[in-house]
Amino acid sequence: MFKGDSDSFILPLAAYAESLARQAGEVLISERKNQSFSLDYKRGVELVTTADLAADALIRAGIESVYPDHNILSEESAPDFSDPQALMGPLWVIDPIDGTVNFANQQPAVAVSIAFAVDGVTQVGVVHCPFMKETFTAVRGRGAFCNGQPIKAAHITELRQALVATGFPYEKEGVPHLLQRLQQVMAKVQDVRRMGSAAIDICYVAAGRLGAYYETVNPWDMAAGYLIAREAGAQVGRFAKAKSLMPEELNGEHLLVASPPLFEPLQQILEPTL
Repeated sequence: MFKGDSDSFILPLAAYAESLARQAGEVLISERKNQSFSLDYKRGVELVTTADLAADALIRAGIESVYPDHNILSEESAPDFSDPQALMGPLWVIDPIDGTVNFANQQPAVAVSIAFAVDGVTQVGVVHCPFMKETFTAVRGRGAFCNGQPIKAAHITELRQALVATGFPYEKEGVPHLLQRLQQVMAKVQDVRRMGSAAIDICYVAAGRLGAYYETVNPWDMAAGYLIAREAGAQVGRFAKAKSLMPEELNGEHLLVASPPLFEPLQQILEPTL
């Protein structure tokens, strides 16, 4: 069972999470190099590869061997979070490939995202980008890092100076509405980026490479990045009230991550378009 957030428990767990993320990254590198993965679609629209499943199996097996009494929420193998109470207690939140479409199309923006939370509060976050050779990490209350070096969110005070990222869902029914929102944002900021990986977008805000990021995503897309961004000094919250009963730090609904001076101005732009 979870023994509290003491150094003797949480620091070895954080190191183990990073090790698992790096091992999964090696699987992805090998699968892409050898072109040994195959493609399928969940619900007819969402791409999944055998590399997703292989990385997921590696991470799950690693957690279960060392922390057998912890719960696991994974995009590929345990995606049911209809009961928020099931997410309480010690919980690992995993996305074995965030950026699956990028992975399948030889793009570099691919991440392995692993978070550890207790009672809905994230304690550890790891986002490993194997093709870009970067690993973002955070332990609650200890700052955020990229490849072991401290990172800080940019202090951008003017929207016109801000590079902002967002994304779009696999389901296309709501895209016209999202494009309307995007148009309003583009009119106020320096420019917009669409990376194809929420985890990387959030970490780029944490590292000062982006001024802000907004989107509605799943827990596994944002749980690790949420902590990394918070620990780096970014403001993390929502541009509209969440309808879900998910714990706050595992809830990707209407997510907004930004340089603190930009948070409220972006909220004001995004809210009226809902």
